[in-house]
Amino acid sequence: MSDRHTLIITGGPPPVETAGLPPADIVVAADRGADNAALLGLLPNLVVGDLDSVSAETLASMEEAGVRIERHPIDKDQTDLELALAAATDLGATSVTIVVTTAGRPDHALANLLTAAADRWAGLDIDLLVDSSRAWVVRRRLDLTVPVGSVVSLMAVGGPTTGISTEGLRWPLANGSLEPGMGQGLSNEVTGSPTVVEVATGTLLVVCP
Repeated sequence: MSDRHTLIITGGPPPVETAGLPPADIVVAADRGADNAALLGLLPNLVVGDLDSVSAETLASMEEAGVRIERHPIDKDQTDLELALAAATDLGATSVTIVVTTAGRPDHALANLLTAAADRWAGLDIDLLVDSSRAWVVRRRLDLTVPVGSVVSLMAVGGPTTGISTEGLRWPLANGSLEPGMGQGLSNEVTGSPTVVEVATGTLLVVCP
C-alpha cells in the first residue's frame, strides 16, 4: 500500500503561529476546524463532527464548494478529533498530521494530545503541529530532523515505555524506561545528527516546544 498522508485541522481557537503545513493527500476538518482551515487557506475534502461550533457561513461556503460534510449527533461518545481520525483511516490514510492548539480550554488541549497517542490509532504514523511547536507519537522509531540546540521532551503516554534508546541528545538513554508523569525525559537537547529515538514497548510523545 502506498503512503497516503492526511492533514487534520482541529477546532477550538485558531492555532498560534502554526509551523509550516506539510503537503497532504486529504484534508479533514473537525467541526470548528473548518473555520481554522479557512484561516489557513485550506479547502478540506471532508468536514466531520457534530457541527455545533463551526460557523454557518463557513459551512455553507464549503458545502457550495463541494466539500463533503459528515454530521454526527451532539450526544455522542467520540470527540470530533476521534471522528476525524476514524474518517482518515476509512479514507486510507497511513500517516496523519494533526493541527492543534494549546489556547482555549486546557481539557480539550490535553484530550487532543492523548487522543493522538491512543492505541486505537497504532496503525497510523502521527505527528502534531501544536501552535509553533512540533510533536510526534513514537511506538517504534523516530528520526528527528530539528536544529542542534532544540529542546526535546520525551513523555510516556498510557503506561510505561521501555527499551528507549536515543542518539544525538545531550542526555542519552540506552534501553531506558519512562513512566507517565516522570520528569526524567523532560527538557533534553539535540546535540547532533542523526537524532534518533527508539522504543521497544509502549508509546512516547516526543515534543519540540
